[in-house]
Amino acid sequence: MPFEFYFFLSSAFILGTVIGSFLNVCIYRIPAGKSIVSPPSSCPNCGHQIRWYQNIPILSYLLLGAKCASCKTKISFCYPAIEFLTGILFSAVWYYFEFSAATLVYWLFVAALVTITFIDLDHQIIPDVISLPGIIVGFACSFFIPWLSWVDSLRGILIGGGILLLIAWLYEKIAHREGMGGG
Repeated sequence: MPFEFYFFLSSAFILGTVIGSFLNVCIYRIPAGKSIVSPPSSCPNCGHQIRWYQNIPILSYLLLGAKCASCKTKISFCYPAIEFLTGILFSAVWYYFEFSAATLVYWLFVAALVTITFIDLDHQIIPDVISLPGIIVGFACSFFIPWLSWVDSLRGILIGGGILLLIAWLYEKIAHREGMGGG
């Protein structure tokens, strides 16, 4: 395969790790109701502001020995794992779609799904601030992506949402308590 292929594939990986680093911020801050824009990233233990060169995806984790540069508290392995996972997923999307509008759309959905997955694993919630815009953007994309019919998208929203509502309703009737949020 030509050099260009590997260059763009590795560029997609690097972009994915950078996005993954931002997703770590989202995963940590969204459930806490904090801004994802400010203040700058800091150690959750001592509050030390993380410098740009201490925030290089995956590499900084390794160079810092998985510890805060200031207080030496252990940094969770989840941070580089999420960066790596996002890098791999961005590479996979690029490998399949190369340069196309679909690549950007799928990168957006990968980012949303990674964020939702890890927030759900940690807090058992799927924030509306991510899922509801995802539904709207996904439906809107069906008008611009030739192989994706808006009718199929609408059907997917209604069937997928209907199944989740049915499961939640059945669980509540059987267990006499809410098992899923209504988000």
